[in-house]
Amino acid sequence: MKKDAVGVLGLIAGNGPLPVVFAQEARRLGYTLVAVGHRGETRPELEDHVHRMSWVRVGELGALIEALKEGGVGRVLLLGGIDKRRAIQTMRLDARGLEVVRRLKARGDDALLGAFARELEGEGIEVLDSRQWLSSWLTPEGVLTEIEPSEQQQQDVALGISVLDHIGSLDIGQTVVVKEGVILAVEAIEGTDEAILRGGRLGGSGSVVVKGSKPMQDLRFDVPVVGPATLERMVEVGARVLALEAGRTFLLDRERMCQKAVQAGICILGWSRGGETDG
Repeated sequence: MKKDAVGVLGLIAGNGPLPVVFAQEARRLGYTLVAVGHRGETRPELEDHVHRMSWVRVGELGALIEALKEGGVGRVLLLGGIDKRRAIQTMRLDARGLEVVRRLKARGDDALLGAFARELEGEGIEVLDSRQWLSSWLTPEGVLTEIEPSEQQQQDVALGISVLDHIGSLDIGQTVVVKEGVILAVEAIEGTDEAILRGGRLGGSGSVVVKGSKPMQDLRFDVPVVGPATLERMVEVGARVLALEAGRTFLLDRERMCQKAVQAGICILGWSRGGETDG
């Protein structure tokens, strides 16, 4: 984590382990952490690692901004995701959230998050690029395990990257599952892990999972994240390669993930657009 002038730092937390891991490190470095969590999404234990915690429902934009302002937040990070299926069913827009949504022509992730960031910045709250703070968690380029990808798997990775570019430009998803030149699954609203399970069930063992950011994506928010749960889903369906965009994907607990991957016969590698994927 980057260390600069210690002070108040805001955290808008979604689901998954990343907000808690970040909060632990921020407190260790001496930051006063003011967090806003989403009910039904954010892990409750986050409250044990921050100085001030507020809870809102997904869509309560006015309440979220007010909580940050009351905490004296001038800089904020967005970490963790939101379950889109659950959000569609349970989202409760407050007056400010409704106003923002009504102004949008498109309502994909990029459009919604971009509008959200503009609202924060209009209130004098700077949205930070989390990669500058969590650089040690970014996926490096090259093969990260003792297991190397085969020539066919490298071709599948290249195909997956090409497909990602296309679906990303449409603001659809961040994951593609490929096997021997066949697209088995493209992530949409179900999320990465469900896309892996669907692709594995359709194509059987041996699939290649390719994950990365969308072209022109604003990486102040929605940086792709991969952790143990994703690896478990791959083991479940017999997937053999996990290809992550280098420098633009967080890989949690890298050393342990790579050890478990090797035990399961899985190759993990980092790729970059226009670069080599085989290290």
